Amino acid sequence: MNYKVKVAEKLLEIGAVTLSPKSPYTWASGIKSPIYCDNRLTISYPEIRDLIAEGMKDLIEDKFSGVEVISGTATAGIPHAAFISQKMNLPMTYVRSSSKGHGKKNQVEGKLEKEEKVVVVEDLISTGGSSLKVVDVLKENEVNVLGLVAIFTYNFKEAVDRFDEKKVKFYTLTDYNTLIEVALNKGYISEEELEILKEWKKAPKTYYRK
Repeated sequence: MNYKVKVAEKLLEIGAVTLSPKSPYTWASGIKSPIYCDNRLTISYPEIRDLIAEGMKDLIEDKFSGVEVISGTATAGIPHAAFISQKMNLPMTYVRSSSKGHGKKNQVEGKLEKEEKVVVVEDLISTGGSSLKVVDVLKENEVNVLGLVAIFTYNFKEAVDRFDEKKVKFYTLTDYNTLIEVALNKGYISEEELEILKEWKKAPKTYYRK
């Protein structure tokens, strides 16, 4: 199956990804963006979440043989990690954004043994910063992080460079370039809007300041 196209089609179909090139959204970082991605919506659609889980299972089995634990990122990666770990019959953990302020003050929930081989599950990758923080936390727990899988990536060079610098491999089911082409083919955007989307990706922090 061509997961890149199929997953992109489904994300657009349910509105998990929306495109608005002429009236951009504003991200929490302040960046004005023609695309908004909310992959949390996928968990409300059993057929789509199963498609994603099956695709990620295939990715993990192909790219990260020997994996022993699936670890989700809080909060959006947690349900997908659960679906995948169930399919693969593997233990699951998840990583909080910060340590709990009470009890054992855990940041990693679930059981981890030293040197276990872990794959991280994320919903999307933008600049890569938050995903790599999760990797760092897991490494502090003395496990072997094989890499990371996600549903979607914006294809930002900044993210690729960060992952390369940390020597962390990552793979995604679909990506920005695929999604905007699917959006054009399915009539979600015009040719003119496609060009805006392509130009924005070249300079996402400054494009709408022109």
